[in-house]
Amino acid sequence: MRIEANLAFSGNCREAFNFYQEIFGGEIKNTETYENNEIDIPDNYRNKWQHAELKGKNFTLLGYDASPDTPLTDGTNIHLGVDMDTENEAKEAFEKLASSGKIHTSFQKTSWGAQYGRCTDKFGIGWMINYKK
Repeated sequence: MRIEANLAFSGNCREAFNFYQEIFGGEIKNTETYENNEIDIPDNYRNKWQHAELKGKNFTLLGYDASPDTPLTDGTNIHLGVDMDTENEAKEAFEKLASSGKIHTSFQKTSWGAQYGRCTDKFGIGWMINYKK
């Protein structure tokens, strides 16, 4: 079984995926814009991503720019959990994700023996970053 997160954005999927790639690595692939699709969207939205994938060693994120008439609610219905390989990687990822967003739980030791932090990034996506020794 494989579970993939599919993230919807309001026109800034490309920016968000570049941001996530900077933090987690991986390769952005299989991007497709609305350019050649017969769909009723504004002309200035044609270059937005209808589909994109960020694939790394142990993860895949799927994303797209929802059409302008699709209402989106930022961050309240999903948090992506990421188990990092080292404490430094976890702390660095958390700090970058939270830097222009909102911290809900500071990166700290937990009762379950891990280092953990929860935040919402500047794109409205919730993250739970974890490192367990």
